[in-house]
Amino acid sequence: MLDLAFVREHLSVVEEKLRSRGADPEQVLGGFRETEQRRRHLIRLLETALARRNELSKKIGPLMGAEKKGTITAEQKAELKLLSEEVLQLKDGIPDFEQKTRAADKELYDVLAVIPNLPHDSVPLGSNEAANVEVKRWGMPPVFDFTPKPHWELGEQLGILDLERASKLAGARFALYWELGARLERALMNFMLDLHTREHGYTEVLPPYLVNSESMYGTGQLPKFEQDLFRVPHGERDLWLIPTAEVPVTNIYRDETLDASRLPISLTAFTPCWRSEAGSYGKDVRGIIRQHQFQKVELVKFTRPEESYEEHEKLTRAAETVLERLGLHYRRVLLCTGDLGFSSAKTYDLEVWLPGQGLFREISSCSNFESFQARRANIRYRPEGRKGSEFVHTLNGSGLAVGRTWVAIVENYQQADGSILIPEVLRPYMGVEKIEPRKM
Repeated sequence: MLDLAFVREHLSVVEEKLRSRGADPEQVLGGFRETEQRRRHLIRLLETALARRNELSKKIGPLMGAEKKGTITAEQKAELKLLSEEVLQLKDGIPDFEQKTRAADKELYDVLAVIPNLPHDSVPLGSNEAANVEVKRWGMPPVFDFTPKPHWELGEQLGILDLERASKLAGARFALYWELGARLERALMNFMLDLHTREHGYTEVLPPYLVNSESMYGTGQLPKFEQDLFRVPHGERDLWLIPTAEVPVTNIYRDETLDASRLPISLTAFTPCWRSEAGSYGKDVRGIIRQHQFQKVELVKFTRPEESYEEHEKLTRAAETVLERLGLHYRRVLLCTGDLGFSSAKTYDLEVWLPGQGLFREISSCSNFESFQARRANIRYRPEGRKGSEFVHTLNGSGLAVGRTWVAIVENYQQADGSILIPEVLRPYMGVEKIEPRKM
């Protein structure tokens, strides 16, 4: 979330940035200005009342002492009575001021919780994905002397992808992999984790797949995106299936203060992910591009604020390296203001070429959230040579989405006879050079 003081002192900037995202500032901010003015007025009343009570207590003390000693005059008795009555009035009024101030605080907090992050100045202006900017393209698309097929046809013909039985097991938007199809998913996971831990300096973690509401709030999924999540009530507890490893991995350091010497911290994790894809029905209904359950290798960084954009480039390059080692044609796209995710200040999408569909598909989003998530999750660090603590910057990206990488390999490495060549870097993990039709 945004800093309350920043929003209060730079409200016009916040409104301008919200408009650049295509949001209506009045709708997003609600009665922020009025609530903040009311809150500040209540704080002044409360502080005035507390100060007056302290002032009266100092005057009452000597008078009560004189009364106890029997040296108090009639005039002092009258003064003591008046002062004591005023203290009682203040005593009755102060809790009311405190309750109203807390209520105003909650109103402001609720508003801040649904304000999206503000785009970085380097993010291009635009209302939708049409304004995204391609900043890089790597490799060339494969050339075929036959018409390439989409992965759902190849998977079925090879007997490695079974969407019909997956639907019987769980419904639409689930996948069942067989034999070398399943092994390819596992090979990609191991290859990506090995690359990131051995060459890119990431530490592997294996987090829980269920998290509490505090964790979902910390990374920005709650309260705004509850409809896109899978909720798992358990007794009196609310648990959620993770939509991405970003959630548990980022929240590892929730409510902690890190030593600056540890930064940047780079973590990677392989997990299954679950998303309800609310509002996405009708999109990508064929194949496994948009699933309720999918696997992903995630990259997460915690950095000093002044280093976060340099680390953003490094994180994006780590994800690109996976595609390059696999020989997959891709492009890097800088998202415009109107296409940014809720928590992101700047995002690069990596899009891989899928010849069976004749288009680029997003395979990784690499984002810098600046202090937006850290403020929600209360993740701080102690800068060297300075007093106090500050919020870290958090970053994350897919390194990569395993299912979509599976799709890219199947479509890009298909052969005229319907078989799939295995990229050389994956052959030690696969134990074969080619995927051929499975014996049913």
